[in-house]
Amino acid sequence: MGGVAYRLDGVNGRGPAPYDRFAAWGRWPARLVLAVLALLLAASAWVPLTVGRGEQAKAPSLVIAHNKAAERPRDEDLKLYDRAISRILHGENYYDFIVSEHRRADYPVRPGAAVRLPTLAYLDAAMGVDGDKPAPIAMAVALALMVGVIAAWWGRLGDLGVDPSLRRIGTALVFFGASLGLNRYYFVLHELWAGMLVGLSLGLHRPERGKWVGAVLAAALALSIREHVLPYVLLMGAMAGWRGAWREAAAWGALVALFAVGYAWHLHLIALQTLPTDQVGPSWLAMRGLGGFLSNTVLSSNLRFLPHQIAGPLTILMIFGWASWRSSAGETGMLLFSGYALLFSIAGRNDNFYWGAVITPVMALGLAFVPMGLGALVRGAFKK
Repeated sequence: MGGVAYRLDGVNGRGPAPYDRFAAWGRWPARLVLAVLALLLAASAWVPLTVGRGEQAKAPSLVIAHNKAAERPRDEDLKLYDRAISRILHGENYYDFIVSEHRRADYPVRPGAAVRLPTLAYLDAAMGVDGDKPAPIAMAVALALMVGVIAAWWGRLGDLGVDPSLRRIGTALVFFGASLGLNRYYFVLHELWAGMLVGLSLGLHRPERGKWVGAVLAAALALSIREHVLPYVLLMGAMAGWRGAWREAAAWGALVALFAVGYAWHLHLIALQTLPTDQVGPSWLAMRGLGGFLSNTVLSSNLRFLPHQIAGPLTILMIFGWASWRSSAGETGMLLFSGYALLFSIAGRNDNFYWGAVITPVMALGLAFVPMGLGALVRGAFKK
C-alpha cells in the first residue's frame, strides 16, 4: 500500500510514526488515558440519542435517501427557510418579511438571535433552490464544495507527512463525512453549508508554510451563514497568536470584528420590528450532557445510518484519533471537536440537533489515527 506498511498498532517498518502523539508516553499517563477512553466509550454506547421533544431517535427513521427525499414532508424550520427564499425570488428584502414569517410560523423573534442571518437565503435564491426539488446549480456548487474539501485534505495530509496508505484512508473518511453536503433536502439548512466551509477552511490551513488566507476566506463565508462558526474562528485566531503568527492572528481578529459589527446590525434590524407580545425563545442552556453532544453529531452526519450503540463510540473515537495525531492539524482538530462537544453538552435543545453539522463534515478523519493512538497507549501502559 503505497510502499509503506501500515499495521493496526500504528507502527510502520521504520518504527513509530513521527506523528504519533502517544509513542513516548509512560505507563501511568497511558493507563489513565485508556481508562478515561474506556469509560467514555461505554457511556457513549449507553446514552440514548434524542430528537424533538426528547423522544429517543432511531437511526432508520432519520435516513433520507436521495430518491425518496421528495416523499418526506418538510418540517417547519425548512418551510420557513423555503418561504424566505421564495419571497427573495419575488423581489422582497429579507428584513422586510422575516419577522412576520416567524410570527406566522409561531416561531420566536426574541432574542434576535432566533432569526437567521440572511446570507444563505440569498445564496440559495441565486442557486435556484426551491424546497427539496432538483436544483442543478445548487447541486453543482455542493459537489464542487465537497470535492474542494476532499482535495484540500488530501493535500493537507500529504504536507504533514502522513504515510501514503493512511493518507488514502483519511481522505476516504473525509469523503464519508463531506458527502452529507450533497443532500438536497437540506440545501436550505445553514449548518450544512457552514460546516462544509469549516471543513474546507481546516483543510486549506497550512501554518507550517505560512498559508492561511484561503482558510480565513472560507471561514468568513461560513461565519456569514451561521454564527455558530464563531468558536472555530476564535480558536484559529488564538492558536495563531500562540504560534506567534501575528499577521494571521490579526486576520482572524479582523474577521471577528467585522462579524461583530454585521451581527449587531442584524440584531438591530430585527429589534426594530419586535413587539413586546412576540414570542420569546426558550433558553439554550439545556445542559444535555454527553447525550446532547452525541445527538447533535450522530444525527447530523452519516453515522445516523448506524445504531447509536455503534455510532456513539465511533464519535468518541473520532476525537481520540485527532488527539493521537501529533501535528498542527491534529491539535486544532482535538481542540475544535472537544470544544464543540463541551458546547453541545451545555447549550442547545433536542430539536437543534442539526447544529452538529457545523463540525461533522471532516470529523471522521480522526478515525484514521485511532489504531496508531491505541497501539501506542497499549504499549506504553504495559511496558516494563
